Amino acid sequence: MPAPILIVGQGLAGSLLAWEFMRAGIDFEIADAGHARAASRIGAGIINPITGQRLVKSWRVDELLPAALATYRELETALDVSLVKAMRVRRFFRDDRERRIFADKRERGELAPYAGEGDEVGFWITGAARVDTAALITAMRTRLRSAGRLREETIPLSRMGGRHDLVILCTGARTDDVGAFDFARLQAAKGETLTLSVAGSPPVEPDVILNDGHWALPIGDGEVRVGATFEPGVADVNATAAAREELERAAERLLRREFHVVAHEAGLRVTTPDKHPVVGRSSVCPGAGIFNGLGSKGALLAPGLARQWMNHVTEGVPFDSAVDVARFARRDRLIP
Repeated sequence: MPAPILIVGQGLAGSLLAWEFMRAGIDFEIADAGHARAASRIGAGIINPITGQRLVKSWRVDELLPAALATYRELETALDVSLVKAMRVRRFFRDDRERRIFADKRERGELAPYAGEGDEVGFWITGAARVDTAALITAMRTRLRSAGRLREETIPLSRMGGRHDLVILCTGARTDDVGAFDFARLQAAKGETLTLSVAGSPPVEPDVILNDGHWALPIGDGEVRVGATFEPGVADVNATAAAREELERAAERLLRREFHVVAHEAGLRVTTPDKHPVVGRSSVCPGAGIFNGLGSKGALLAPGLARQWMNHVTEGVPFDSAVDVARFARRDRLIP
């Protein structure tokens, strides 16, 4: 007999959901054929408390960050793998407008406790982190396989119905395969990164991320990741010359050193119309659930959302209305 719950997809969302279910003693199995298109495969896993051109605190970062870090530390112990590293961000101003925004928001305390004092060039952000999402999903895949919970296959929606009490779609970029959740209007967005070998002494301290809209992340052994481009609606994973040129210009600005390209990779993340992720059950098919739309902040958001799913399954706790997929159905007047 199949397990009562099937998780479809073992990227970051599926891996963290599986972890929460394992901790809670929930019977499940997970289906995933591999990670060729997953954002977790090439994603930098950066958690940055202050982002965007308008320098805003990441959504609910004050409550989500401590819980996320605690989850990753637990996983490090359970999986015997290093996953999270504390970082600082050196954010460079792009123009006078950003300087004024920073000065105004810092004076009003809107960026506390993460923003340090600024200068003419930029300011420091504390409380950042880097999560090795590729290592996490690889180690979790090994654990799931050894526990007999992993089905290494792609399962079409037509084969899911009726065999499980609940099917939770953590399918990421497979946005054409969300069935009852089409109304959420999930959209894949292509992102490309470069891995560079940098000449001379390290251009970046090992705990510092440079950011001026693009970012440069030290990954050890004289190598730096630079990213990321953003192409909403583009769903291929082919590296392009235009993206490489854009990222090389960013590397020249941020690193000010000679470098050569070691790797050029592309992956897909998923966004929603209101930029918030989606979790929850279908109103017309209660046996169908979803966990998707993490965008560029998956490392920060995913642990808390997985915990919401666990609380819902074990105790019937409703999903937070800000992330419940039902919010899109209500807007489209599909449900009262």
